Amino acid sequence: MALIPIEDLTKRPQPTGWAPFALGFRPFFLAAGIYAVLMMMLWLLVLRGSLDIGEMSPLVWHGHEMLFGFTVAVIAGFLLTAAQNWTGIRTPSGTPLAALFLLWLAGRVSFLVPGLRPCLVATIDLAFLPVLALVLALPILKAKQLHNYPFPVMLLALTAANVMVHGDALGWTPGTASMGLHLAVYVVVTMIVVMGGRVIPSFTDNKLRTRARRWKSIEWLVPVATLGALVAALIAADSPVTALLAALAAGVHGIRLAGWHTRKYWSVPLLWILHLGYAWIALGFALLALSAAGIAATAVSSLHAFTAGGIGVLTLGMMARVSLGHSGRMLEPAPVMTRAFVAINLAALIRVALPLLFPGVYMQIMAAAAVAWMVAFGLFVVVYAPMLLRPRVDGKPG
Repeated sequence: MALIPIEDLTKRPQPTGWAPFALGFRPFFLAAGIYAVLMMMLWLLVLRGSLDIGEMSPLVWHGHEMLFGFTVAVIAGFLLTAAQNWTGIRTPSGTPLAALFLLWLAGRVSFLVPGLRPCLVATIDLAFLPVLALVLALPILKAKQLHNYPFPVMLLALTAANVMVHGDALGWTPGTASMGLHLAVYVVVTMIVVMGGRVIPSFTDNKLRTRARRWKSIEWLVPVATLGALVAALIAADSPVTALLAALAAGVHGIRLAGWHTRKYWSVPLLWILHLGYAWIALGFALLALSAAGIAATAVSSLHAFTAGGIGVLTLGMMARVSLGHSGRMLEPAPVMTRAFVAINLAALIRVALPLLFPGVYMQIMAAAAVAWMVAFGLFVVVYAPMLLRPRVDGKPG
């Protein structure tokens, strides 16, 4: 009997063909990476006065597309993939997933089509989130997973925020765009707090064989303080109540994060990027508390700690990890992704801190932050596009 060389036993056939719609993370993560770069390029053109964005003001359009374009794409990819794991029920793939993706894409393109009626633009853009909420709710309801019910509800809350933005742009609800954008940010922050509490310590413990510390009192206070601070900030941003609740939220998130800490994760980029992303959320609440108390003019910095920091850093880290795991690969990113992780944190640091220190060079600061952001997500697209477009390397579906 001929012996088979041991190296042949470890070889796997390379994936052939294409699988861009095999599972939700594939089209949405790739689109989010590309759109993150494209949006910053367009934003720089808008700042220079070289591009006109129809009915919305430039600032509102920028905020809208970073939230309802980029961020929602990441959320869609993550939740469609996670829901299949949670419930054991297949989420859309193939043609249904392609149709859902095209609905998201239509919302992005409609803003840039000359002469398209604003009412039609709003209708197209508003359609995606309710459809996504329904698609996500069906397997969750069928599996009777009570702890996952909040996610479709939060998608509907994002829909309400989007209605507020479009209502202002159409002149139907004047002055609601800012509140709509803030509501959207706060809903996403709430999603991060819920999901981060589940996956960050779990990923860390599984990789490093450690055991994260959790305190029942802190875990009980986290949702209470988070929702209290965010609701108060929506109702009365500059008030002692908001300052107190935001300070409490910053404290409980800081303690929660400290409980997850181990020096070991600093040698694992896929872990420290997630911990730093959550740290930006804690910092966002701290800056919100200072702003609400009138101690420092940090309202804009708080907002960007949540967005450029918390959302930007965590989305890049989660996309990098989920894409590896669900394409059948080892959880070891390409070395260049460490540079991407550094770049996204640098972009957040520039955007949050430098306007406070050097307000006279605001445009240069914006450009520097945008370049660092584009480097981070550009590297993601270059490294991950092949694995997002190709079938799993282990031959499994998905």
